[in-house]
Amino acid sequence: MTSTLTMTNKTGPRPTGWLGYALTTTLLWGVWGAFAGLPGQNGFPETLIYVVWALTMVPPALLVLARNGWRVRRDGRAVAFGLTIGLLGAGGQMILFYAVKAGPTYLIFPLISLSPVITIALSYLFLRERTGMLGVAGIVLAVCALPLFDFTPGGAPRQYGLWFVLAIGVLLAWGLQAYFMKLANASMDAESIFFYMTASALLFIPVALAMTDFSQPINYGPSGPLLAAVTQILNAVGALTLVHAFRHGKALVVSPMVNAGAPLLTTVIAMTLAATLPNGYKLAGIGLSLAAALCLALQPDDTPPA
Repeated sequence: MTSTLTMTNKTGPRPTGWLGYALTTTLLWGVWGAFAGLPGQNGFPETLIYVVWALTMVPPALLVLARNGWRVRRDGRAVAFGLTIGLLGAGGQMILFYAVKAGPTYLIFPLISLSPVITIALSYLFLRERTGMLGVAGIVLAVCALPLFDFTPGGAPRQYGLWFVLAIGVLLAWGLQAYFMKLANASMDAESIFFYMTASALLFIPVALAMTDFSQPINYGPSGPLLAAVTQILNAVGALTLVHAFRHGKALVVSPMVNAGAPLLTTVIAMTLAATLPNGYKLAGIGLSLAAALCLALQPDDTPPA
């Protein structure tokens, strides 16, 4: 990022709607991240965890639709935006399943964590979003922090093959999803966006089931699907509050803040539960994320209501 991102704003810091939604998403996804891996460790496949997640999207979708009078935008533009957002998110998850089978997770996850870079670039170029010096500093710090949470040093050198292409595909899909989420908020309500996100997630359930190896032992007890449901509802509600955060805030600020803040909270929770200190890379990620969150939260907001 260069200094051309700067926009002068003489109003002081003030409470903003987007910040509340962004912090809620960060909290929900941070707690979810700390416990999301438990069902898989207990013998419940990742593909079935996806099925559970898709189903947990339904209750919050029904709740917000009921509060909105069951109105869903059905014009061509709304359907196109809604399905694009939903399919990019769910499709990226399907690609990720293949990526982790083909390549090293210690390289894949740091790579896809940079998806906010795509969102920031597109929002700056096409949505003409700008922020002040604090915002620029927060964005840079957040982008630097993102890969540190998942980076594992000491891995054997790997050739760049299919896994790298798939990881880039996930990075692009999730970066584009956030951009289109912001773009769609200008012409449709958040409830409709979340409805189409839920519908898209449900559409991929047969794909996830087809990818599941049912010949292997599967834990169908409380520590499997039930625990997955408890954790994934946090993910689903966090996705809903993220839609509102993009509606009221700038994508180039919301995206790095949430994507850096959630792993920060996850790491702190995991560190507390294990009563251990993380490695130096994660400690650096924690420090950079804290500084980024502070800068982004203190940056005066000049975004008009959507």
